Amino acid sequence: MKITDLRCAVIGRHPIVRIVTDEGLYGLGEVEFTKTYLKPWVLHFRDALIGEDPTDVERCMLKIRQRGSFKPYGAAVSAIEHALWDIAGKAANVPVYKLLGGKVRDKVRVYNGSIRQKRTGDRPEDYAADVKWMMERPEKFFMVKQGISFHSNMKDSIEDFHYGPRQTKAGYHGAMDQGQISERGFNHMLDCVAAMKEVLGDKVSLALDCGPGWFLNDAIRFARAVEKYDLMWLEDMLTGDYVPWVNPQAYRELTTSTSTPIHTGEQIYLRHNFKELIETQAVRVVGPDPADIGGIAELKWVAEHAYMHSIMMAPHGTANGLLGLGALINVCATLPANYIAFEYPSASDPWWEDIVIGLPEGQIVKDSHIDLLEAPGLGLDIDAEGAKKYLLEEDAGFFD
Repeated sequence: MKITDLRCAVIGRHPIVRIVTDEGLYGLGEVEFTKTYLKPWVLHFRDALIGEDPTDVERCMLKIRQRGSFKPYGAAVSAIEHALWDIAGKAANVPVYKLLGGKVRDKVRVYNGSIRQKRTGDRPEDYAADVKWMMERPEKFFMVKQGISFHSNMKDSIEDFHYGPRQTKAGYHGAMDQGQISERGFNHMLDCVAAMKEVLGDKVSLALDCGPGWFLNDAIRFARAVEKYDLMWLEDMLTGDYVPWVNPQAYRELTTSTSTPIHTGEQIYLRHNFKELIETQAVRVVGPDPADIGGIAELKWVAEHAYMHSIMMAPHGTANGLLGLGALINVCATLPANYIAFEYPSASDPWWEDIVIGLPEGQIVKDSHIDLLEAPGLGLDIDAEGAKKYLLEEDAGFFD
């Protein structure tokens, strides 16, 4: 089997990768909806892959893996890797998880991820109402994650929240505020955490997405101040999201200063850039995204390495779309016991559920779990006829 074409079309807001072969099999991969602009970067790899056997996934990846980078530029390589695994599974007529060593669980646990609504504000009562809504959802999430500090509007809405440069309502995804947090801002965050825990109790766990943007002194004080609430984790306080570096030494000082678990990793590309974080035990939880780290095999390697160092695994994935959901389900079925849950991605536009084939019937998440997909490959496909009306004119031949 040989690859005859690598295509990319932006459907809705997602760049979708389609690898075509001379035997009629094809594979699909999906890029986060926040990265519509990556189509040319995906197509940059076309010439490297034409003529290769797509079922030799690692051999194909050796040609392109070194050309990716930290979020967002690892996404092109990652989506291509997903499409290769999709073909490999279809060729073997098995789900991809069988090719990754087989499943160790029949259902995969998730947390709320993309299931959220716009908060009514940034006051403690607004946060309390928001997590109440999440807790009462039919998915019965075991845990919810909420954005605070630099990962929320409070950096704009709370007067003098911090003393650094301000990009008020920057309007650019990935723009980062940073600075010493004021006493007022610090106490406001604590009031919001207390209000959320008052609602959730110990029935539903709480994690906080915090940044990036904190300095180490504030991060240590806050992590210690919330120890009594037994949070699942504090995420991306020092670096994260679109920050193209990691700073493991600072993370290690933060981690060793508190009993509150510290989490990072969604922006990190390749296992090599997790090495120091894991081997120095600089965090308690790693959260790579299979659509950014370089693919699902890359994520599994990191999970196994973290497992050997007693570090937990909670993959990112909130904007990965429904095909991205298939990739997360398959790889997380195979992860060791340090796996907690992945961040649930849902349809970025309602019509996606009409054109994606292979989704579980009815409600996808039940009791915070999703059943494994049993179809070959990554388990999901796109209805070509239904999707054509969402194609740009330049992509008219995408499904040919």
